[in-house]
Amino acid sequence: MLIYKICSIALWREAEAKGQLDGAPVDLADGFIHFSTAEQVAETAAKHFAGQGDLLLIAIEADVFGDALKWEPSRGGALFPHLYRPLKTDETHWTRPMPLGEDGIHAIDLRS
Repeated sequence: MLIYKICSIALWREAEAKGQLDGAPVDLADGFIHFSTAEQVAETAAKHFAGQGDLLLIAIEADVFGDALKWEPSRGGALFPHLYRPLKTDETHWTRPMPLGEDGIHAIDLRS
């Protein structure tokens, strides 16, 4: 099962240079890296990244994380994947841009 991280291009480029993503400011504040499922990613983009350009969608196979990945309740009690360690950049399945459409909504391509 793929899970998804929305990340600024600049932060991801820094992560690539280091070999790992420690997290965005909200992740560091919360003590884990926030991910979304395919069903959750559009709402996450709209709620937390509205109007923001220069974003990437990063896909990762959930199984690579083992016990470091916890499914915890968040919006409306839905279970969201939270990673309790850095994300190694070589664990990613793919990365894709999330351009803003003319309507202000991010284009999200989840094709494997």
